[in-house]
Amino acid sequence: MEPIRITNQQMDEERALYGRENIVVEQCQFDGPADGESALKECRNVEVKEIYFNLRYPCWHDVDLTIQNSEMTGNCRAALWYSSKIAIENTKLHGIKALRECDEVTMKNCDVISPEFGWSVRGIDMEDTKVESEYFMMRSSDLRFNHVNLQGKYSFQYVEDATITNCNFNTKDAFWHAKHVTIKDSTIRGEYLAWYCEDVTFENCTIIGTQPFCYCKNLRLVNCQMLEADFAFEKSEVEATITTPVISIKNPAKGTIKVPSVQELIMDDPKAQGEVILS
Repeated sequence: MEPIRITNQQMDEERALYGRENIVVEQCQFDGPADGESALKECRNVEVKEIYFNLRYPCWHDVDLTIQNSEMTGNCRAALWYSSKIAIENTKLHGIKALRECDEVTMKNCDVISPEFGWSVRGIDMEDTKVESEYFMMRSSDLRFNHVNLQGKYSFQYVEDATITNCNFNTKDAFWHAKHVTIKDSTIRGEYLAWYCEDVTFENCTIIGTQPFCYCKNLRLVNCQMLEADFAFEKSEVEATITTPVISIKNPAKGTIKVPSVQELIMDDPKAQGEVILS
């Protein structure tokens, strides 16, 4: 069955396309004085192409939704919630809380400016995307990120089951309480990285910032650079091979840390049993 095509329209009424199925919406605007919400709520099998979204809550409880070459402005709050099987490409997502409580999401070549983006998402592939966000991806699971650039605080807190490659993150308090995460060939800049995390691996990464990796369990660093790192690894269980000098290491709980040199090794807690080996 051929989809119904809706083209070159401006829609601003409440629930403009509510409950529609098997439609293609092209070169339309959801905008106008009626200021209606929830334009594409409860829809199935929808393709959206070259659309300007300037109204709130457009895509809630949708299934099989594709968005291409479109723009969601700062007025487009909470754009995608409670939806599944979503593909977003070449699209700007600039409203707060743009993605939440969704399943099976792919994003490619997108531009995200959205505080509190991606909360409680289950299954997301993100590639070649630029992000500005605070509390990015909190409490989400099954993440696969490649070539993502992130600017913003408090990212990836409480995430589980993530694989991150070739990324550049400038973010403080990141990966707190994260579990089962692997990060490869990436640069992570920010203060207080990955406190309280569990089963997290950094491989061939550059890590920049003060007081990283405290109170961690089953933390692994493989062939990583650590710059500006002081008071690192406090109360952590860690196996690490570091390729750069470290400013200071404090009271690692257990494990082995191999490092070329450390300016100050602080071992003033009798319970700290970690070993630092100068390599």
